[in-house]
Amino acid sequence: MMFHRSVFFRFSLLLVVVLLLSATLPAQAQKYRTAAGLRLSSGMYGLTVQQKILPKTTLEGLALAGSREVTATVLAEQHFGLLGPSLNYYLGAGGHVGNHKDTGAFGGVDFIVGAEYKIALSRFVIAADFKPSIEFNSNDWARFPTAFSVRYILIKEKKSGFLNDIFGGDKDSKNNKKKAPSQRRGLFDW
Repeated sequence: MMFHRSVFFRFSLLLVVVLLLSATLPAQAQKYRTAAGLRLSSGMYGLTVQQKILPKTTLEGLALAGSREVTATVLAEQHFGLLGPSLNYYLGAGGHVGNHKDTGAFGGVDFIVGAEYKIALSRFVIAADFKPSIEFNSNDWARFPTAFSVRYILIKEKKSGFLNDIFGGDKDSKNNKKKAPSQRRGLFDW
């Protein structure tokens, strides 16, 4: 695969914008603990599962298949809020292993930058990302795929907020004092 300056320039510009946004916006967690779904990219398709492991961090597992290869990828991702926790972007890194019909086993290092949106009043999350990788034992030394994912929320994040307190949330609390909200609500959080 030939490396073009325009690809490098676009990636560099995207990276600078994401870093500037992360420096100016407060980090917020996404609205789910576990989500699973489908991932589609050019020539590859498969399954994606995200599991929240820390307040703003997830592990994502990808099982992908194409016409001539299969891969398995694990990524650690840090999430940052945009306009509230329903819309956020994420950065991450990880690795993959796979098998190509012609050249055999291969592996590599992956990086990811993407954005996801939790669709209001549903359990679906849509995401788009750019996942460049460096390949070992492969004909391609690097890949620059983009992808689209649709995930279904299997386990929601524990709710907190004004309406949850009115309708019976936080029943186990020993203190009935009203807590101040810890995060701003965004445009898409209704």
